[in-house]
Amino acid sequence: MIQRLLPFLSLIVLFVALSIASPHFLTATNLSSVVRQTAVINIMALGMTIIIIAGGIDLSVGSILAMGGVLGCRAMERGLPVPVGILIGVLAGLACGLANGVLIARLKIAPFIVTLGTLGMLRGLTLIITNGLPVHKLPPGFAFLGEGSVLGVPFVLWLLVVCAAITHVLLEHTRLGRYAFAIGSNQDAAVYAGIPVAFHTTAVYAIGGMLTGLSGMIEASRLSTGQPTAGQGYELLAIAAVVIGGGSLRGGEGSVAGTLIGAFIMGLLSNGSDLLGVSPYLQQVIIGGVIILAVTVDELRKRRMV
Repeated sequence: MIQRLLPFLSLIVLFVALSIASPHFLTATNLSSVVRQTAVINIMALGMTIIIIAGGIDLSVGSILAMGGVLGCRAMERGLPVPVGILIGVLAGLACGLANGVLIARLKIAPFIVTLGTLGMLRGLTLIITNGLPVHKLPPGFAFLGEGSVLGVPFVLWLLVVCAAITHVLLEHTRLGRYAFAIGSNQDAAVYAGIPVAFHTTAVYAIGGMLTGLSGMIEASRLSTGQPTAGQGYELLAIAAVVIGGGSLRGGEGSVAGTLIGAFIMGLLSNGSDLLGVSPYLQQVIIGGVIILAVTVDELRKRRMV
């Protein structure tokens, strides 16, 4: 029980410590900035949660984010309405995730290998499509997705709440969610139990890609450009959010609440480091160390259970 509460307690301690350490931390402007910056990783990490629960992993999410953002922005640059452009970006992410799922489930290739390969392929295709240049002729209304507010609350926070609620219902109250936990816990047993493993594995990666495509459009809105280099290194952050939040890289464990807490812990670490003048290079060391610590705690817990 204490281990499950540990990420939440860590978030509270970090929040209090930063409030004391920096007078600028608790300002409305700074907290709003944290929410907007963390929303991209949060929504992407929701998709990664489902994938990791099902015993998989997706190293290509950073490239999917860039592809979705670029294609959606290209559509708006050519005159399509903002909602249509956003939809195109989301569908592009879904298509990329679906391709990963098909390769993994149908060809029986390890998720690490497949997504490592598509990481490079999708990034290369995005650079080819844009010739390495950002897409910047975007309609003014597109900025609302990443920077707008509703009732004084950042719009991306409302969007995150909706995505988190849907993902929670999907995991806890649908057949897909139950099967994802079963597949991640023991894939061979799931096959013998009659679960259509290939179909549900493919579906899990498609959902993860769709959420990453949405993250790509939010990122493009915040930057006011479709950047072909966007999302580099984001796969590490998304995986870290799941692991810090109590998800297991062995599969079969994870939760929406835990992932949100994990993502906000990293968001606060990054924001606090900036406020306190900590080097961004050191931030990468800290995040890597936190991942190792979280995995170590998970392994020790499992060994005690055996």
